[in-house]
Amino acid sequence: MAQFTLYNKHSAPPNSDSTRVDCEHVPLCSINDVQLRFLVPDDLTEVRQLCQEWFPIDYPLSWYEDITSSTRFFALAAVYNLAIIGLIVAEIKPYRNVNKEVIANMSDSDELYTRLSGFPMQDKGILPDSMGRSADVGYILSLGVHRSHRRNGIGSLLLDALMNHLTTAERHSVKAIFLHTLTTNQPAIFFYEKRRFTLHSFLPYYYNIRGKGKDGFTYVNYINGGHPPWTLLDHIKHYASKVRHTSSLCAWMAGRVQQVVRWLYHKLLTRFNFIE
Repeated sequence: MAQFTLYNKHSAPPNSDSTRVDCEHVPLCSINDVQLRFLVPDDLTEVRQLCQEWFPIDYPLSWYEDITSSTRFFALAAVYNLAIIGLIVAEIKPYRNVNKEVIANMSDSDELYTRLSGFPMQDKGILPDSMGRSADVGYILSLGVHRSHRRNGIGSLLLDALMNHLTTAERHSVKAIFLHTLTTNQPAIFFYEKRRFTLHSFLPYYYNIRGKGKDGFTYVNYINGGHPPWTLLDHIKHYASKVRHTSSLCAWMAGRVQQVVRWLYHKLLTRFNFIE
């Protein structure tokens, strides 16, 4: 995995001068030149401008205020020469809260924010009910990289940082990481599938982009022992495995019984001098 340095925005990153350079004109020579840091309120304007360039969705101002100031978000920026060239925003929630938010009678921006904060009904089957009662899930709200710096491993660097954060002993209750993406966003789909995310559900008209409904997908990556609910085929495989195991055990026990019978028979014959 690529190495990176985590630093605070208000102190200059290592091996850099104090002059800020427009990221559009900065060639990325090495992933080792990228530093990671958490977003701070001073980043709001820059992050908003970048997201407007990267994504077709018009995020409400309240969302930018939250991700740059609230500790409930894992909001990490990839920085090169003091310019943000990538970011990931995620949130950890109890799985039991999935689908409890109701979307109704809201403005477009409020509806979008609720969607970002909650989950559609199709996501209720990410974990088994028995596991979901005490489990948490990680939800990736946003992951983007500046166009001129894509295909340099920055998206993987950001995602690795989140995965490392969620697979520590303190976060063992997090059993899955999931996200939503447009069905037409083939680069994102390829990226997540390469990182072991699997398709979970189809979300018809999940996105409202410029007044038009767009379909989406839910992708899931299971961690810390998490797994999807069992299907009928999974149950059949499980019981077939038990039958095979039971059959093997019965065969082993029968062999042992035969050995004991032979031993007792030999002892009996020896005792009564039926054999030399």
